Amino acid sequence: MQSGETFSFQAKNSETIRLRPVEEKDAQDIIKHVETIIQAGRYLQKEKPRSLEEEIKFIQEVRLKNNMYTAVERNGKVVGIARVIKGELIMKSHTGIFRTWIHPDSQGLGIGKQVMNYTLEWGRTNQLHKLWLTVFSGNEKAVKVYEKSGFIIEGRQKNQAFIDGKFEDEIFMAYFFNTK
Repeated sequence: MQSGETFSFQAKNSETIRLRPVEEKDAQDIIKHVETIIQAGRYLQKEKPRSLEEEIKFIQEVRLKNNMYTAVERNGKVVGIARVIKGELIMKSHTGIFRTWIHPDSQGLGIGKQVMNYTLEWGRTNQLHKLWLTVFSGNEKAVKVYEKSGFIIEGRQKNQAFIDGKFEDEIFMAYFFNTK
């Protein structure tokens, strides 16, 4: 799966969902949804969305470096993203950091599983050895999804975040691709 491929599937509610490369025209949808998720105040590690100019520049930079920035399109609108940024140093070029979010209105439709499968296939095709991410301990649902997909817990930073009046650990997880 190259960074330019599109994949469509049926969600649990029978809607067609498309996973495709993010384009500059998606920047406004991305910013709008990131703002909504930030206001919910939970698990997105961001305090404010990028400006339109910053998001467009980020999209261009990701594409230029052959990283993955995938739009989750539902009814013609971007309702989520997934991205993998490969290690820039030669000694880390076999790794990629994975980030994803799906707007709450589009959760529970089986989209996350398809996004994960798409991302892992992209990692294999792009010859990654390791895909890694961080997730907060209070996000038990995400931890279970990642474990079910084959990620293992590599480590934990205790009390790394203060969310909704309590401390949460930041869990480091990794997926190792078969290197036979």
